[in-house]
Parts: sequence; C-alpha cells; structure tokens
Amino acid sequence: MSIPMDYIERVYAGVLGKIIGVYLGRPVEGWTYERIMAELGELWYYPHEKLGLKHLVITDDDVSGTFTFLRALPDHGNTLDLTPAQIGETWLNYIIEQRTVLWWGGLGNSSEHTAYLRLKHGIPAPRSGSAALNGKIIANQIGAQIFIDGWAMVAPGDPQRAAELAKRAASVSHDEEAVYAAQVLAAMEAQAFVEQDIDRLLDTGLSVIPKNSVIASMIGEIRHWHAADKDWRKTRERIAEHYGYQKFGGNVHVVPNHALIILGLLYGEGDFQKSLMICNTCGWDTDCNSGNLGCLLGIRNGLQGFEGNKATGQVVDWRGPVADRMMIPTADGGGYVTDAVTKTFEIVNITCALNDMAPVSPKNMQNGTSPRFHFELPGGVQGFFGTGDGFAARIQNVTGHSRLGQRSLQIMSDAEAAWGAFTSTFLQPQDLDMKSYEVVSSPTIYPGQTIRAGLWAEESNANTLTARFAIQYYDANDQIQQVAGEAHAIAPGEYKEITWVIPDLPGMPIFAAGVIFERAGTCYLDYLTWDGTPTTTFQRPSGGMLPLPGARIWRMAWVNALDQWDIWFPDAFRLSQNEGRGLLITGTREWRDYRVSAVIRPTVVKAGGIAARVQGQRRFYALQLIH
Repeated sequence: MSIPMDYIERVYAGVLGKIIGVYLGRPVEGWTYERIMAELGELWYYPHEKLGLKHLVITDDDVSGTFTFLRALPDHGNTLDLTPAQIGETWLNYIIEQRTVLWWGGLGNSSEHTAYLRLKHGIPAPRSGSAALNGKIIANQIGAQIFIDGWAMVAPGDPQRAAELAKRAASVSHDEEAVYAAQVLAAMEAQAFVEQDIDRLLDTGLSVIPKNSVIASMIGEIRHWHAADKDWRKTRERIAEHYGYQKFGGNVHVVPNHALIILGLLYGEGDFQKSLMICNTCGWDTDCNSGNLGCLLGIRNGLQGFEGNKATGQVVDWRGPVADRMMIPTADGGGYVTDAVTKTFEIVNITCALNDMAPVSPKNMQNGTSPRFHFELPGGVQGFFGTGDGFAARIQNVTGHSRLGQRSLQIMSDAEAAWGAFTSTFLQPQDLDMKSYEVVSSPTIYPGQTIRAGLWAEESNANTLTARFAIQYYDANDQIQQVAGEAHAIAPGEYKEITWVIPDLPGMPIFAAGVIFERAGTCYLDYLTWDGTPTTTFQRPSGGMLPLPGARIWRMAWVNALDQWDIWFPDAFRLSQNEGRGLLITGTREWRDYRVSAVIRPTVVKAGGIAARVQGQRRFYALQLIH
C-alpha cells in the first residue's frame, strides 16, 4: 500500500470531522426535520447553547465505539487476518455491561445490546449479529455504520481493504443492509485520501456491495433526484416518503439515515459546513449521520475544510470550542481523557504496523518515546486551555519555537498575576454532572510520576518569566485544590527543560496538569509529558472509618466493573461480585515497570485476588486466591 504524503494530517482531519459532527448533531438527536426548522432553523452552527445545554464535548457511543473497537487490531497483533470473533472479544474486553459505549436498550430492542449478550453467552461473531439469530429488524439498525470510520483510516487509498475490515467489524452486531451501508462509507472514506470527486467516491462505495441491495438502489435513486431536483429540501421530502422511518422498522434503521448522509454529501458539494448543515437539519439520527459524514469530508478536504465557507458568509469556529477533546469511557479507564491528536497517531501507527513500516514518533525524546503533548499537528492544542486569576491566558498552536519538532503551543498574557495553561487528566468539575452516556474514568497522572516540559521564552519579553508545574486535584471533601512545583526562571529567548515529581496525594485524584507563570509575557510549550512508576497508596481520602459527607469523586477515579462496592465499612474497598468476574480498576495501560501489593480478605468466593498491567476486563496479569 502506498501511503499518501499528507496522510497524518488527513487522518487528523478525519478524527476532527468525526467528533465535530457528533458534537454538532448530538443536541438534536432523534428530532424531526420539522421540529428542527421550527425551533432552530438550518443548523449552520453548534446548537447546544441555544438549547440551554452546558456541554458541547460529551461522552457518546459514536465516538466511544469507533475508537474502542479499532483496538482489536493492535490487541491482536495488527494483522490483516483479524477475524470478526476477535473483534467480538474486543467488545467483551472494553465494554462494561450496562455502563459503557453502547445504548443498553435491552435484548431485541437495542442491536448492540443484543449482540453483546450473544457474545457474553458464548456465541461468537459473526453469528452474534446475524439476522438468522436476531431477526432482520435488529440486524439492520444503524450501529454498524456509526462505528466504522477507524477501519477506513487504517486503509488509506485501499477501499477494498477498508470494506473488508468494515464487514468483519460490522458483523459483530449487524447483518445485511447494515453491513452494506458500513462498507459503502468505509470504502468512500478510504478512497477520499486519494480522490476528491464526489461522484467517483460514490461509485467506489457502490463497487463493494451487491448491486441489488437496498442501499445500492437507494443511492442510485438519490443521485437521480439530486440531478433533477436541484434543491436538497425537495429531495429530502422524497427520501422521507420513500425511505423514511415509516418504511423501515426498529428504533433507528440504517436505510433512512444512510440516505441523509448521501443527501448531505451530494448537495453539500464537498463543503464541510454546508454538508453537515443539510445532514443535521434533516433530523433523525443526527449525531450518527453527521459524525460519519464529518469524518468522510474531513479526510477529503483536510484541515482547511474546517475554515468555513467564506463565500456564503457562514463561517463557524468548528475547532476552537472542541480543542481536540475526546472522552472515551471503557474498562480501560486511563484512556477516558484523550484528544484527537493522540487518536490520530494511534491510527497512523496501526497503519504503519499493517504495512511493515516503522512507527511515527513525533518529537522523539532521548528515551525513544514521543511526549504525550507535542502540538505537532497544525492547530492542535490537545485539550489545553488558558488559565489566570479572573481571566484566561491566550493559547494557540504556532510554527516554530520547538527544539524537538516544528510546532509549539504559544501561551501569553498581559497580566502580572499568575497565568498559564492546563490540560485535563481526569473529570473536570464542569463534567461531573454531564447528561450523556455514563462517565467511567481513571486519572492519567498519579503521585510519584515525573512530569517534564520544554519551555521557550519569547525573545521580546520585557521580563524574565517564572515558570512552575502545577496540578489540580479533588480533596477529601471534593473541593478543588492546587499544588505547584519549584520555580524556574526563564530569561527572554531562553529554552529550558524542567521536571517535577508529583507529590503524594493519598487517594485524591488529579484532574488537571500544566504550567503556570508569573509576570506578563509569552512562553512556548514545546512539549509536556509524564512518565515513571507511580508511588502512592490507594485509600479513602478522608483516612477515617467512613467517607466524609458528600465526598464521592475519589470513587469516580476507579472503573467499577463490579456488582457492588460498599464503602460504609472500615475497609475502603469492600467489593462484591455476585457471579462471574468483576474488577475494580485504576491506573493507565502505559505503566510498565511497577509492583502492586494489597491485603486481600476473600469471603464466599471461588477466586479473588489482585491484577496488574490491566488493559480491560480480559487483558491482565493476576494473582488469584482460589477456594
């Protein structure tokens, strides 16, 4: 396979297009066209604030499933021989029943829940998602399509490979037309790395599915209507009449929603903003449709496609409010807080492995690793936000001022008071009451680890800056606290690498890490990362016999895959699993060289113990005490 020269940036644009599309469509998910037009009008913008919603960036199955199920490739050796059964095993490893990734609508109601139960009870994929087992209605809902984008991004310019991987992944939970729809999108997205023409992209998508399928005939009919109608509203009416929900059973059938993706693609004429406006204004499963179309157009257009249509005056800041942020709740809690740049390089390195190429390591450090935050992709801020005393420092991704690469994060303030930039490492205070899919998370940084950064002071600064690392954490009363490291003076034009060992905070989760400065000026963050073995004791933060009134956040730092975790006893961790295996997990999969110890008192169990190197519910080393 020949990898396009701009492959990395196009993957980044695809990931951004996916999450922007999901965040754009989520507030009106399930609305009709008539309701959207009556209450909001055409959706040229993020509608959450107008609807009184606090959160733009949220947990959502479209994002979680897309980037979780793709882990099947590295977890099984990055081989093209990956089977549907192995992808099904990935479901069982990362999904926590009734809690993460999926819509838990029940057997025979939710396609994904139905497939999960089949897998759980020993029925492997592809039978787990088959129409023969689950019935045609369940097998032909939308879920296969919404999770499919990652399989295309690891097959740039190879639509046949993308379609085959998509078929294997889709068959875990779906069948028939649902699989065909997923294959069409995967093939188009893979081809979009090397092809701009929309008609040729559609031809590519159609080439991988049966010509007599409903999806194929519907796409042909919409293309005909598009040529004749010249008005997306008129074609939308035809779709509603001939392919609407009244024609296709279930909760969210794939056929009507696939039709709206094709509608937006054709009438949007390649413009990201116009295409997503049409797709979302039409209603139905807006976040799913918009996420797929956003990914396709992100790949096709590249990063410049998010700049808006200046000719129409409809210019929206798509990237700024998102700031690359993603939240992926799974049994691998350390991966909950992540960003589009991080996911981009995960996808890119899967592609490298599939093609026997060396992995890509931006700003390669002396220890041979890439820093967690490197800002090497244009515009990428990787979840960083400016802070200050009653104001926010200004940040932006810029070219230059980097010793290790090409780009850096510019942080600047005119104020003499303390200012700086942080990034999330756990649940932010404003995210604790998120009304969305359940939040399951562990912090990404822990006491005992070493945080590192490269800082370059602007040459024109009038003052020598004082720089410190700082972390923010929740104390035993769920109150926000901050602790800072030692001061480092950075003169105008000076580049300095600084380190700090995170102090012990027994049981209290860290939710943000960053750099703070004193005196007005500008500094460039070349990179920021942390590594090493945590040194901490996991305990109830209060240290007492019972939890303090209202204290709850420390428990949220654990991935709870148990039937019950009771804290109304002297033991901080009194755990119960009624049947089968249950786990209580914290930490991250990046930990390598460490030891863990605990006092275990098993009661009425067949087996119980402690696990390390945990990467989900089925990937770990364990010491078990067997009755």
